[in-house]
Amino acid sequence: MRTKAPILAQAQALRRDYGDRCAVCALNFQLRRGEVLGLLGPNGAGKSTTLRLLCGLIVPSAGRVEIGGHDLQTAPLQAKRLLGYLPEVPPLYPELRVEEYLRHCGRLHGLSRAALPGALADTLARCGLSDSRRRLIGNLSKGYRQRVGIAQALLHDPALLVLDEPTSGLDPNQMREIRALIRELGRHKAILLSTHILPEVRAVCDRVLILDHGRQVLEGPATADPAASGLLIRLQRPPAAAALSALPGVAACEPAGADAFHLRLSTEADPAALSAALTAWGLLEFQPRREDLEDTFVRLTTGEAAAGAPPC
Repeated sequence: MRTKAPILAQAQALRRDYGDRCAVCALNFQLRRGEVLGLLGPNGAGKSTTLRLLCGLIVPSAGRVEIGGHDLQTAPLQAKRLLGYLPEVPPLYPELRVEEYLRHCGRLHGLSRAALPGALADTLARCGLSDSRRRLIGNLSKGYRQRVGIAQALLHDPALLVLDEPTSGLDPNQMREIRALIRELGRHKAILLSTHILPEVRAVCDRVLILDHGRQVLEGPATADPAASGLLIRLQRPPAAAALSALPGVAACEPAGADAFHLRLSTEADPAALSAALTAWGLLEFQPRREDLEDTFVRLTTGEAAAGAPPC
């Protein structure tokens, strides 16, 4: 039996309040070595607050964060040694050369004088910066500045990388390069990646965590919501959507055209029995349909699903 990789980060009942507003509410997740977890949500959903809580930049109102088995509040130094963080705007000094900047970051991370040259050479190579080591950061393209930002997060070889919008503002070629780097790093580390770009999630993430109004509304595979199986049907004499919603095994019914409907099914649904029931309305088409990630994101963060969610 294959042994599960060790848990490198976990949040338990994590909450953060700003006055009377709850920015993150009862957040629970685990992240193992070799996984890339995509953090998704609309603007204001609590993504940035979640990243700051996970990195120890702000203190939770309730709950706890563990990094490599160390509680972030009671053992912050041990926990943060295992962590590398790239904020949305990388903390760069444009007047420094790449090598100078990374040496400075290495000293801040506590690397010894003996260990720093090897770590620097390895990180420059992994991030594709060896030929740019003596260039001024202010003269680099945005794509290369992002590489320098990732390099400072990676320099001390952390077990966990937290990346906030690492491809924001990059052109397609630069995006492809950064995604390839994230995939390579994700083989041996745990990565939490916050992004608005759904193709990026599909390209590099194993799982997704979707937030809405501070609440965790989904944690699952990056391909689709595993519970969102359904059917696309067309009927010769379509009834009201409420009549279809009342059928056994139908969790929800959404119009998909003049004579078409998308039926979301419960786990107890019997497709054969459902097909027989639909013949009363002249069944013309009956085909399986599974939500893609964009469908899932929209359904969970807009409309009735979002409005009907319990408050924090």
